[in-house]
Amino acid sequence: MVKALRRPELSRIACVAFAVAALLSLPARAALFEDDEARRAILELRGKVTALEDARKQLQQENRQLADSIDPLKRSVLDLNNQIEALRAEMAKLRGTNEQLAYDLSQTQRKVMDQTDSLNSRLKPLEPQTVSLDGKQFQVDPEEKRQYEAAMGLVRRGDFNEATDTLQSFARRFPASGYADSVAFWIGNAQYGNRRYKDAIATFKAFAAARPDHPRSPDALLAVANCQIELKDNKSAKKTLADLIKAYPGTEAAQAAKERSQGLR
Repeated sequence: MVKALRRPELSRIACVAFAVAALLSLPARAALFEDDEARRAILELRGKVTALEDARKQLQQENRQLADSIDPLKRSVLDLNNQIEALRAEMAKLRGTNEQLAYDLSQTQRKVMDQTDSLNSRLKPLEPQTVSLDGKQFQVDPEEKRQYEAAMGLVRRGDFNEATDTLQSFARRFPASGYADSVAFWIGNAQYGNRRYKDAIATFKAFAAARPDHPRSPDALLAVANCQIELKDNKSAKKTLADLIKAYPGTEAAQAAKERSQGLR
């Protein structure tokens, strides 16, 4: 608004000044204007000139004040721009730091997972394992399982002397093992295979007496009868077979006992 008013006002001042100069340059006949009307016109023009001059001065003062007020604003805007640029630089730096931290975190997580997997792979062989045998499940230590399987390997290879010693050693070392029933049964089988019939009879009888509900007890009694037959004790063998048929009717061992009984005299 200040700029819009300034140019027209200056033009009007110039016109009034020209008019005053024209009046002052009139010849002596200008006295015609010395009447009241002329004096009023001159006074009016002078008043307008003075008002315009005052307006010009006022505009100049307002322009100076406006300039004075704009300069701090310009400095403020410049400072604000500088601050914005500084913030942008800081944000870029933080973004780079965050990206590096995210990368470092992902690398650390990967290393932790790798170390965890490696540790688990080393610990897994040491953890208890679940085993199913003769209709029941139980947990065994890896070393316990290894020794049992080693002993059974001796039985399967027919190394009955070593198998008997290994199974008996296992029974002493792991008396509460889930393998205990199976170990007792196979000790009798190893003794039988080694033709230690009397020892086998004692082992199988003890097995059947201690575990009448075990699925291998019928087989243990049948093995007792076989040992008795090998010792030519047919009378005892018949009684054992009869007890087996009575105690475990319907089993495969009972069916085998019936067939075996028919062949005894």
